Amino acid sequence: MEQIWADVLVVGGGTGGTAAALQAARRGANTVLVSEFAWAGGMLTAAGVSAPDGNELMPLQTGLWGAFLRELEQRQPEGLDHAWVSFFTYEPRLGAEIFADWLAALPNLRWLQGETPLAVLREDKQVVGVRFANHEIRAAITLDGTELGDLLALGEVPHRWGWEWRAEYNEPSAPLEPSELTQRYPVQAPTWVVVLQEFAEPAPAIPAPPGYNPEPYAEAWQTHGPERFLDYGRLPGRRFMINWPIQGNDYGEGLNRLLGSPEERRVFNQEAQAHSLGFAHFIQTQLGQTELDRRYGLATDAFPSGALALHPYYRESRRLVGLTTITELDILPPPKLPTDAIALGNYPNDHHYPGFDLPLKSRSLRWGGRWTGWPFAIPYRALVPERIDGLLVCEKNISVSHIANGSTRLQPVVLGIGQAAGMAAALCIEQQCQPRDLSVRLLQEALVTEPQAPVALVPLLDLPPTHPDWLTWQRQYLDAPETYPADACCQPVPAPVPISQHSQTWTGIVHQRPDGIWLESQDLTAPVQLVTLWPEVHTQLNTCKEGQPVQVQGFLNLAGNWLRLESLQLL
Repeated sequence: MEQIWADVLVVGGGTGGTAAALQAARRGANTVLVSEFAWAGGMLTAAGVSAPDGNELMPLQTGLWGAFLRELEQRQPEGLDHAWVSFFTYEPRLGAEIFADWLAALPNLRWLQGETPLAVLREDKQVVGVRFANHEIRAAITLDGTELGDLLALGEVPHRWGWEWRAEYNEPSAPLEPSELTQRYPVQAPTWVVVLQEFAEPAPAIPAPPGYNPEPYAEAWQTHGPERFLDYGRLPGRRFMINWPIQGNDYGEGLNRLLGSPEERRVFNQEAQAHSLGFAHFIQTQLGQTELDRRYGLATDAFPSGALALHPYYRESRRLVGLTTITELDILPPPKLPTDAIALGNYPNDHHYPGFDLPLKSRSLRWGGRWTGWPFAIPYRALVPERIDGLLVCEKNISVSHIANGSTRLQPVVLGIGQAAGMAAALCIEQQCQPRDLSVRLLQEALVTEPQAPVALVPLLDLPPTHPDWLTWQRQYLDAPETYPADACCQPVPAPVPISQHSQTWTGIVHQRPDGIWLESQDLTAPVQLVTLWPEVHTQLNTCKEGQPVQVQGFLNLAGNWLRLESLQLL
């Protein structure tokens, strides 16, 4: 067994773990990343969820999340506007290549693949390393970036799994007491993503898995229709990410097995795979009534393992008991700025329980011609164990309630959490201190001034990272968080919006409808909705009146039936 000593050890090559390893190494720490799979990036790559949700507004496209989007734009010539569930869809393989290139560029980062943790090494109340099958790695700071918070269990670090009742945190959406829903689903259901391909000729048949039953999928696209159903996760090259929540491939049977033995987890994964392959078989046979009309088949080169993702899309894991716990009250409007803010999110809140609907308190915000979510900030103390030293968490395993996890679990948020955790770990090495003793203001300053991917820590809906006064405004509220505005707007002097190279131009007439602002143009076969991610254009959209002639620049997305604007000029 090889013995390794490092400044920072990151266990788990998922979204948060990859970000943490990148940031720790970029700061100069001697870093080791250990992953189970050959692809880094987790939800964004190996789990196949290449249609990220949340942090879509330009003011929230910062840090490694913003850098990832800019790199995707450079590497994917077809652009990112293909689906209606997200403004950004891409080939999972492309995302994996980006993360692999970033990791390989760091000489002080060693990436070990194909290993899972077997034991956490502790000296009294301090984690000092982790043992794997072929390596024992000791480090000053260890980060748990596993998909299910495995180090929390192995290291006997206090953590949670399951629901909290309303009396505990006074969360308005939390149940008063146990019910059939809470007993059947201790956490949200995972999904094993499968990618389908549209073929020009009859596609190879997708065999029905053993015990196949079409009944669970019977009404999957009844309310949307088959074309819109497929466009939900449309990828470039006539491909489709199948991650469908309505009688689709969410799988939540016997979720406590995920905490059991390796064999129990293996059986769960086998069942989840079969459920997704059954859904793929259903799609193929129901959307192609004859052999000649079998248009959709498996995209067998989507992942190293074929059309199925390398592992499930886990929406929830063990959750740390930290120095503070994020609850629903922290993410509901009006936005709040904790003094130790280190990452941002804005996803409305979304829970997955097949067969059940959980009513949730609305976090929705009308912005840019569409519905999005109010922004919120992640506090550093939610990454730090209450009583254990030498350890940080950097995935969905932060200290968060079950209800609030529905907003904090999304890919861009976890990238931000990982980047902050990696920076914190590197600073702990520099300062020779434990995570609980690290100066939060020092950490915040390091993040907002990070040379390669500076991070917005203060959610300001009218301040994109391209604004010349961006850093000034970030520092102003970090130094005086009590002055943070309740509408999350600082009203800076307007700045020009940079126009993308492939942006196109249309002229037409604006129509005001109850569901938004639409453009009628001779250059379009039908009216399309006008939306934007830029605050300056958002302001201009709000001034448009019925019948107003305009010229716009942006990107047309036929699946979403929208024009994503970068410029709007009144004529």
